[in-house]
Amino acid sequence: MATPIPTSEVLMPLYIYPDPGAWDPLFEAIAFNPTLRFVVIVNPNSGPGSEPWWPNADYLRDVPKLNACSNVRTVGYVSTAYCNRPIQEVYEDIRQYASWAKDKNSRSLGMNGIFFDETPNIFTENARNYLTAITQNVKNMGTLLGDGIVIHNPGTSIDERLAITGMDIATVAEVAYSDFHTRNFQNWLARSTLHRSNTSYMIHGFSEESVDDFVVHMLRGKARYIFVTERSTDMYHGFGASWKAFIAAMARNRTT
Repeated sequence: MATPIPTSEVLMPLYIYPDPGAWDPLFEAIAFNPTLRFVVIVNPNSGPGSEPWWPNADYLRDVPKLNACSNVRTVGYVSTAYCNRPIQEVYEDIRQYASWAKDKNSRSLGMNGIFFDETPNIFTENARNYLTAITQNVKNMGTLLGDGIVIHNPGTSIDERLAITGMDIATVAEVAYSDFHTRNFQNWLARSTLHRSNTSYMIHGFSEESVDDFVVHMLRGKARYIFVTERSTDMYHGFGASWKAFIAAMARNRTT
């Protein structure tokens, strides 16, 4: 009997400036695929930025459109610099994102959670304490929308002692397609103790012709949250030629 291939959600690093029409490929994918879920990473200025420039009129126009979609959750980008960034600066970024949801002039900008970039994969007590603290800060921030989802991005498999810091999702593969397929990387990836439901992959630089087989038959069974692009530079600053094929592969019902 054929086995259904698990469904996955699009984890979209939306680092594209919202000039008029710039986000239309995403809006179209969301509208045409109402049963496909999206987690969209909003990154105005390597973080939330600060007044008086951020959020500006372009973000005020387009982020509310994302938040109005029932199949979308938005998360704000925050860098940790591998736990070397002063933690009070991280807290301030979280507070800034949270403030959008309670400000009457920008309430529709509210985020559903935080995407912590550049988190470490090697265990130290400092890393564990830092990641636990910033994760709990998000969870305790009542003005974030939804359940305050927290994503860590080490880009590779993490020590299991960093997998119990309270985060919801970890990106354990942010890597080029050519490296992802190597035996060494796959062996390292196999060490991950995270369940599929807590795992995300972000793969770049693959062959456009291979997107359907790669996404449907390899990635969806291993990670609930996925982003792939054929772009090998500025991967998150534009919609690649493979965008529509990627969305189709994510939305397709298939069996093995």
